[in-house]
Amino acid sequence: MKTGIIGLPQAGKRTLFTLLTGRVVSETRRAEESLDGVAPVRDPRVDVLAEICRPERKIYAENQFTLCPDVAVSGTSRHWVEAARRCDLLCLVVRAFQSDQVFHPQGSVDPARDRAHLASELIFADMELVERRLERLAREAKAGKQRDQEIQERALARCLTALEQETPLAGVELDGEEREAVRPLNLLTFKPVLWTYNVSEEDLLRDFGPESFTVSAQIEAEISEIDDPVERQAFLDSMGLEHSGLDRMNAAAYDALGLMSFYTIGKDEVRAWTVRKGATAPQAGGKVHSDIEHGFIRVEIIRYDDLVSAGSEKAVRAQGKLAVKGRDYVIEDGAICNFLFSR
Repeated sequence: MKTGIIGLPQAGKRTLFTLLTGRVVSETRRAEESLDGVAPVRDPRVDVLAEICRPERKIYAENQFTLCPDVAVSGTSRHWVEAARRCDLLCLVVRAFQSDQVFHPQGSVDPARDRAHLASELIFADMELVERRLERLAREAKAGKQRDQEIQERALARCLTALEQETPLAGVELDGEEREAVRPLNLLTFKPVLWTYNVSEEDLLRDFGPESFTVSAQIEAEISEIDDPVERQAFLDSMGLEHSGLDRMNAAAYDALGLMSFYTIGKDEVRAWTVRKGATAPQAGGKVHSDIEHGFIRVEIIRYDDLVSAGSEKAVRAQGKLAVKGRDYVIEDGAICNFLFSR
């Protein structure tokens, strides 16, 4: 599951990508080149579990990010589209900070204008693809239409109508067959979106509307240089923030992708594992090792709150709060799991 970082030039995409993933972007990067990186999802539950279990190491869940090529102001170059189509979530970065040292390709900073431009680019990219696909279906129809082609054509005609009205496809009602027919096209406006405003310090708490949040790349760079967690939290408190913008952005991406974490604990490690919401116990076990999914017998479940309250796994067992579940059990967010399986 990937999150694409997309925006106009000089919006702060590269800085955010580097701060998230630790991957430095070369100044000689080609204009059409996309880059992939991995960011740990800072999870306070992992920290608490590590305090209780005292393992040799703790491992957070991870998000995958793709730094897409710049969206051109003119709209004539769309190198970014191919990279964005390979992503599951679009993080659209809008510049909302003033700086005489950082030029703006439009000549002035206007977040509302830039957001409208990015939204239009998504729609235009989808419209071009839908029109090309409909033209191809029309040519193929001369040899006789197959049922799957008819379904896709019907769905795409409805999509084109919406796009021509500048309506994102996420709001278009399609039945199960129609949605499956257009899924391989990876249309951008079907994907969930996070609007990320790169702001100056004074605008950190500013509200830019629904599905959006603020982050200051400049301040995040300063936070990243503070190694001591107490000092870092004091710095955040002085800004009126509970968590850093990057942590909030990372967690928001994780949630928007429909993901959640379950945990395994032991003397060797405390670890968060990523699974889709609604996953069954064998599917979750498969994230740990494929043998667990194939040979699944049962799973022992401890609720996170019960372990924190009891203070140890042994105490939870003594209190009778360990639950044993079968293969139909749907894993809950925050569950601490011990899988039993046959090889």
